[in-house]
This record gives sequence, C-alpha cells and structure tokens, in this order.
Amino acid sequence: MKNIIRLLRPEQWLKNVFVFVPVFFDGHITEWSYVAPSLVTFAAFCMAASGVYCFNDTIDAESDRLHPKKCHRPVASGAVTVTAAYVQTALCQLLSTATVLCYGWRAESGTCGAEGYGVTAVLLSILGLYVAMNAVYCLWLKQKPIVDVFIIAVGFVLRIVIGGVATGVELTHWVVLMSFLLALFLAFAKRRDDVVMFESKGTIARRNVVRYNVDFMNQTITVLASITMVCYIMYTVSPEVIERFNSRYVYVTSVFVLAGIIRYLQVTIVDVKSGSPTRVLVHDHFIQACIVGWTIAFCVIIYAS
Repeated sequence: MKNIIRLLRPEQWLKNVFVFVPVFFDGHITEWSYVAPSLVTFAAFCMAASGVYCFNDTIDAESDRLHPKKCHRPVASGAVTVTAAYVQTALCQLLSTATVLCYGWRAESGTCGAEGYGVTAVLLSILGLYVAMNAVYCLWLKQKPIVDVFIIAVGFVLRIVIGGVATGVELTHWVVLMSFLLALFLAFAKRRDDVVMFESKGTIARRNVVRYNVDFMNQTITVLASITMVCYIMYTVSPEVIERFNSRYVYVTSVFVLAGIIRYLQVTIVDVKSGSPTRVLVHDHFIQACIVGWTIAFCVIIYAS
C-alpha cells in the first residue's frame, strides 16, 4: 500500500492548487458556494494527474532504472508490478470521472454559469483532454525537445480553465498568460537539471536531452524569467486590473514575485536543485516567504478594500 501511494505521487497534488486561482482573483475564496465546486474539481484533477503519473512510471520503467534518483520509483524498483500500475491508472481515471459525476453541478449564481449537465460535460472534456494530452506526451511528445516543455505548461493552463468552468468565473487573459509563462519557466528550469546530469555524469534521463545544453537552458530560463516579471508588472499597473480590484497598489505585490523568481534562478543555476519544483517549494523557506507575502498582500487588496 505504501508503494501504491508513492506511485500516485500525492506530493505533486500541490500543482493542482492552480484550480483555485480563478476564485481567488475573483474575490470569492471565502464563499462556500464557490469553494465547494473548486474542492471537488481539485480532487478530480488530483486523481486524473495521479493516473497520468502511474501510466508515465510504467512506460518509463526501463529508462528510470538507469537514473540515479528515478530508479527508486515503485515500478522501476520492482516494488509495484506493471500490471498493478496499469490497474491503478484505470482506477484513478474512474475515480476522477466519478468525482465530477457525483457532484450536483447547478446553474445557480455563484456555482456555475451554465446548466448542470453542460458544466459536467465541459469538466469531463477538460479532464479527458488533459489525460489524452499527457498520454500522448508519455508515449511520444516527451522525446520532442521544446514541445515537451510546452505540453507541461499547457497542463497548468488547463488547471486554471477547469477551475473557472467549475465555478462560473470568467478568466482574464492576464491570469491565463501569467500561469502559462510561470509554468513554462519552471518546466525549463526542471529540464535544465536533466541536462546538467547528462553533461556531468553522462546519464540520459530522457532521449531529447541531447538536443539541449546548459548554455541554451540558461538563456531560455533567463528570457522566460524576464518576460514573466515584465508581464506581471504590466498586469499590476493595467487600468483594467486597477479598476477591477479598486486599488492602485496592486503593483506592491511585484516585489514578492521578483524576489521569488530571482531566488528560483539562484536555486536553478547556482545550487542546481531545480529537478523538482514541488520539492523546492516545500523546502525553500525564502520562496515560501515570498508566496506567503504575495498572498497576504493580495488578500488585503482584494478582500480588505
């Protein structure tokens, strides 16, 4: 059971917090009629994502055995059989679908903006798209340089989109754009860790690593960090955003974003510890402080004004 749980990678569920982004920025994070569907969607996405991880670990079992860290994964180490992993993949997807179907999606204000059955169909379609996209990624696209990283970033955008659909919150182009850029930055930083391992130890974590090098990765993540920071500053001073939040002080939150991104660059380039963004988030107190500061600042701007 312990290895089955490890196969689900529950520590990666932290990524699915993106589902709550639409409700948070729309000022409804304290209202149960919005939080409830968000929680249900979060649970459904966690099951769908875990199913993808099970499938990925089964497909990559042979190559993972050659990796100094991934060789300890349940399937690669032999702690979980291939058959059991495939069964777990199917169970996760069934649980994800059942979670959506069992919740009574309503057309009431504050829950969703369409008929219940229509919302259910859209949610299942988004989950299906996420699973299908990642299945193709595991089987083929993960070996395509650059494309592989963009697929990961699109996955985060789908988390935002499904959160908006579940609660009836209309997404702004700023939220979608910022989520995509941040996810792209983190994904390239993670991929850089594989490149460093390949160039220093000759370990090929994935075949497309030979199409990257450290110089290219450094330039790419630097460009993405710059674009992300500029885009965020433009967002905070946008007349549309100032009017929406009824505050001219949204730009104050830029301090935490700049500090967090610069710190992550340091972790990536200096410390060479960007192999798992989730692990960095859990263990790096500086980045945690930036996130807490940013959250408090936005809570004051959105909910206290």
